[in-house]
Amino acid sequence: MKIFVYKTLFIFLMIILLFHFTVGPIIKNVEQKIRNINSKENVEYMKDKIRDELQNAVTKENYLDENDQKLIILFIDKIKSELKAKP
Repeated sequence: MKIFVYKTLFIFLMIILLFHFTVGPIIKNVEQKIRNINSKENVEYMKDKIRDELQNAVTKENYLDENDQKLIILFIDKIKSELKAKP
């Protein structure tokens, strides 16, 4: 019985060490990336980047291609017809 307990503790310890050296660094890396995304500087950078992209989109004369325009019009018309058909 004593040997069984020692073997069980040894296996449990090996599993913990294996987890710590394999999955642990991956989890720490993901946590660090999440902290970087939520940092105040990064949020401000993202806001500025979105503003710049919106400004570029507004200054373009034609934002969509003709094919994209036709597809969007057809899609909107289909949605309108489905909404009218519903009671």
